[in-house]
Amino acid sequence: MTLTLEGVSKTVGGETHIYPTDLELQKGTMNVLLGPTTSGKTTLMRVMAGLDVPATGRVIWNGEDVTGMRVQDRKVAMVYQQFINYPSMTVYDNIASPMKLLGQSRDEIDRRVRETADLMKLTPMLDRKPLELSGGQQQRCALARALVKNAGLVLLDEPLANLDYKLREELRAEIPRIFEESGSIFVYATTEPEEALLLGGHTATLWEGRVTQFGLTPSVYRKPVNATTARVFSDPPMNFLQIRKRGDLLEFGDGQSTPLPAGASGLADGEYTAGFRPNHLELSPHMAGTMTFDTKLEVTEITGSETFVHLNHRGERWVGLVHGVHSLQPGQALTVYLDPAHVYLFSKDGQLVSAAPYAEAA
Repeated sequence: MTLTLEGVSKTVGGETHIYPTDLELQKGTMNVLLGPTTSGKTTLMRVMAGLDVPATGRVIWNGEDVTGMRVQDRKVAMVYQQFINYPSMTVYDNIASPMKLLGQSRDEIDRRVRETADLMKLTPMLDRKPLELSGGQQQRCALARALVKNAGLVLLDEPLANLDYKLREELRAEIPRIFEESGSIFVYATTEPEEALLLGGHTATLWEGRVTQFGLTPSVYRKPVNATTARVFSDPPMNFLQIRKRGDLLEFGDGQSTPLPAGASGLADGEYTAGFRPNHLELSPHMAGTMTFDTKLEVTEITGSETFVHLNHRGERWVGLVHGVHSLQPGQALTVYLDPAHVYLFSKDGQLVSAAPYAEAA
């Protein structure tokens, strides 16, 4: 069981929403679509489902071209971030509704509903109406209705976005388990890199209607093929700095330099872009050879156990994520430090030329 997109694109009113895209999703895999709002995640899912017809290309399901097939004729289930349940029906009848439409026998419906309710921890609530449930339970009901169809393709469009933190964490932990037991192809859209890492599987990063990279989630995170992917797969986005390679050194800042990472030894001398994630900036040096930057603090955001520091470095806007609560004043000079092992190198056109040494070692 595979879903293949061959050169699929989508335009609306002359505006391109999805540029020609090739993807192949395998049976029993979790596939995350990661990108900011308007990057094309929902449009791509609608094309996969058959809700939209692509402008170009083909959608292949198990070797069959289903590009023009109605969504009603496909074994597809879709769950949105809103809790879409039938308010006048019980949880049992909500879950059973897709099977009733398919004309399944009463015994088969009852068996599947109870199996799925047990999987989703809804058994004690089968006689309740959706509005009698918590937000997390309502979303479980919507997920159960999608799963009960035994759909080969299950599309989840930011299904946890409207839930509070605790409920999101609960369902993030449960969804991979549910997916493993179902054996379907799951496609999960999110704007949050952390969510992609928690879900695992494969990740496709999207930016302005283009899939910039697709592969195993840890690999895409550790070895982004370009600066765009690195920016998408970092929250806050990756910081960047213009540097120069000269011989065995990387030169940066006020005449400072650091030894060239071993993986970059074959690079030609010249200008490059260094990239590093916010959580790798530090307020104090922890080792010899640390890269040092003099910045101006613009804003701080305390999140509880961590602090976001928004910095200005020679006109470049950086964000650091540092542990602890720090008493810092906007406008003050602030020296920050960076371990060279956490630095990615990109060419002038944004392509990765050297992954960070820590990522290579992972």
